[in-house]
Amino acid sequence: MTKSERIRELASQGVPTAEIARRLGIRYQHAYNVLAATKPSFYAMPAAHKADTPNQIPSGPRGAEKPSLGVDVLVAAGFSFAGRWALSSSGALAPDQPISKGMGVYAYAKGGTVLYVGLATMGLAKRLYYYGKPGPSQMTNLRLNGAIKRELEAGDVIDIYTAEPPDSEWNGLPVHGAAGLEMGLIRKYALPWNLRSSGSGVNSASLDLPDLADVAL
Repeated sequence: MTKSERIRELASQGVPTAEIARRLGIRYQHAYNVLAATKPSFYAMPAAHKADTPNQIPSGPRGAEKPSLGVDVLVAAGFSFAGRWALSSSGALAPDQPISKGMGVYAYAKGGTVLYVGLATMGLAKRLYYYGKPGPSQMTNLRLNGAIKRELEAGDVIDIYTAEPPDSEWNGLPVHGAAGLEMGLIRKYALPWNLRSSGSGVNSASLDLPDLADVAL
């Protein structure tokens, strides 16, 4: 049986795409491309999306529901798999592959479901570096560092996806493409690790933005 046939077989059994990639030791985008080529509408099927995402959660002042964000949606839109978070024997946290130094948006995902999205105006590599080595006053970095470590210590995998959308303009004024994408995702989807996505009414925006200490470096 070829690897492509094995990918299709696992998908027919309801195995999420991210899990197929993990089991076969291949890149997520390889599995994604095989399935997309086999059945172009595969990722538009509600059942396929539900297999990779948890239940919807209430959000907003009127209890409106936000959908979960699947990795399939990000990849189809242009995000790329950039690596995984890894713990060293000494407990240090760092991506397992070199990360782009360009400005953009990054996403952390578990089992095909996006848990967090963030903006990297200082550059993706530098922004993620501070998650691995947070300063004592960097609240977002400390919070996410702890959350990622707990998942890894429990045997789970946290994947990293990135995108570097171009800037544009509106009526002659500059529009930051990455900032708009990040805010759009937070407003539309239920992202468990983004406090601003909870719709709880708590003024938590400053905790989800890059810490001022990071920007100054």
